[in-house]
Amino acid sequence: MSEVDVQAPKGLPEPLPDGERILWQRSPRWWPYARRVFKINSIAFYFTALICWIAGAAYAGSGELSSVLRSLSWAIPPAAGVLAILALLGWLYAKTSIYTVTDKRIVIQSGLAFPAMINLPFAQIDKADLKIQSDGTGDIELSLSGPRVLYSMLWPNVRLFRIGRPKPLMSAIPEPQKAADVLGHALSREHDAEPSSATEQTPEDSENRRTMPA
Repeated sequence: MSEVDVQAPKGLPEPLPDGERILWQRSPRWWPYARRVFKINSIAFYFTALICWIAGAAYAGSGELSSVLRSLSWAIPPAAGVLAILALLGWLYAKTSIYTVTDKRIVIQSGLAFPAMINLPFAQIDKADLKIQSDGTGDIELSLSGPRVLYSMLWPNVRLFRIGRPKPLMSAIPEPQKAADVLGHALSREHDAEPSSATEQTPEDSENRRTMPA
């Protein structure tokens, strides 16, 4: 009798062990993800300022509208091309990123040609902070204990520029409060804590940041 191959669920590296179940799973929304991960807004502002400076310099030098139009004709296409590439990368990474919360761990899948999966057992998670953004999505930042996880393994689902002790980031999550509630209760159960509200206000409440008990 041949063994039956059991397919791993979407977003997981292997079939779930007996007794483990998926509690929540989503992919990020692509446009908020692209803006926050690839900083499209900041780069667009930089290009806008640069193009305005080029146009102003061209007009100051000749005083002719035709000179301004010529300068814009070679300044705008490269800027638009860079922004289009960043938007495409944001869309691709958002579509290939899957955040999964089971009753034992968090799994982050990401990558284009060779998707990578990072397993984060609840025992390694010291704290989970939720920040709700103005666009209705949210980011959940994870503080880890134990061996340091490589920044390159987590990118782009990681807090930017936190190289020494990288913090995994589930970014641009739709319905972030629901995800926080599920994760908060799962962490509480895993650490034998009293199940309670998944989020608590912190001194950073003015930024809509909340901490989930670990």
